[in-house]
Amino acid sequence: MTKSPNTLLTVSLALLLSIAIAIPALAQSTSQSQPAQHLPDAPQPQNNTPSPEPPEAPLPAPSPQPANTNKTEAPADTDSTAPGPPPPDHIVYAKPGSQPQMPLNARDQLFTLTRNVNFVLVPVTIKDDGGHLVEGLVPRDFSIYEDGARQKISFFTSDPFPLSAAIVLDLGLANSDWKKVRDTLPALVGAFSQFDEVALFTYSNIVQKLQDFSGVNADQLAATLHKVKSLTGKMGGAPVVGGPLGNPSPSVNGQPTNPNTPQITTYEKESYVLNDAILAAANELSKREPTRRRILFVISDGRELGSDSKYRDVLRVLLTRQISVYAIGVGGGGLPGYRQLENIRIPGMGYGDILPKYASATGGQVFPEISQKAIEDAYSQVTEEARNQYTLGYNTAVRPAGGYRSIEVRVDRPNLKVFAKDGYYPLPPAK
Repeated sequence: MTKSPNTLLTVSLALLLSIAIAIPALAQSTSQSQPAQHLPDAPQPQNNTPSPEPPEAPLPAPSPQPANTNKTEAPADTDSTAPGPPPPDHIVYAKPGSQPQMPLNARDQLFTLTRNVNFVLVPVTIKDDGGHLVEGLVPRDFSIYEDGARQKISFFTSDPFPLSAAIVLDLGLANSDWKKVRDTLPALVGAFSQFDEVALFTYSNIVQKLQDFSGVNADQLAATLHKVKSLTGKMGGAPVVGGPLGNPSPSVNGQPTNPNTPQITTYEKESYVLNDAILAAANELSKREPTRRRILFVISDGRELGSDSKYRDVLRVLLTRQISVYAIGVGGGGLPGYRQLENIRIPGMGYGDILPKYASATGGQVFPEISQKAIEDAYSQVTEEARNQYTLGYNTAVRPAGGYRSIEVRVDRPNLKVFAKDGYYPLPPAK
């Protein structure tokens, strides 16, 4: 069948209209299912400058907090009364009214203090009426005075100290007294601990050092003392030194001009150089560490005759170098009546017993003993008392250096005896 031209025109218009309606719908569907790709129409020129980063999304604004007048705020999730972080380890804190714990022990602190020229150290021994050591005292029990003025105690300890001991043996004793001392020497070895150090000196007409300072080795010290045991004391008797009992006639080349004249042996004048021996030992002790207890341990009858050194000069060295003198008085030094001769000087005969003077001035003690058993017991007593002392220290006022300064230590307890040095010299002795 043949269609008319009008019919064909109508069909064509309807078809075009349907296509026009379908195309927008198809474009919208395609854009939703696939992101559009922007392709450049032509190559773009390159730029070496980096493009800026896209800005980050802004952080949310903080929520408002209540006002706080303190500069330091506590965390929001903690209590404001909670303690903060711990302090550094090198800071030492103390509660109000208390003393901070010292980072050093007593000996280390003492080593630092002794470098201060104004620091004065005073070892003190306290005994009861029975002669026993008193323990448990505290700083408030003590008061110390220098030239009558009370001083503030800046150092206190009751800790035991190791000993640096210089043993001085008197070979000028009578042979019977020396034999008694000689038999006690093995007990002297056991009087010291493994922390002590000992040197050994002997004297009569001269001073000899038999052993330098070394740790207490029982075998070494015993070997040195064994050599001493082979020595002998004086045989006794009054030596003839000239005068009417001497050789009355002249001699030529040691031969008398008159052979008929009776010959009388003339002995060399004896001497007991105790001052020289104490000075020699003190000079060696002064080289030992200041944190050790320095003691002179003298075993003698205390006689002094013929020394080059004077008592006052030797005492100055002892007090300046913090050395205490302890002694075992044997022979005449062990007799109470004979000891009173320390205040009597007979011209040409020296002093009877000067050990109590040294001991009293330096804070030591003398133990007069007669029997062998008493001497052995005194050895351990000396070392025990010297090691277990209270140690006080104070800083003296800075003033022009002068002479001797007196010290007095008092204890606020009844019926107690105080043993301390009588004073000190602020400057070292002249060489």
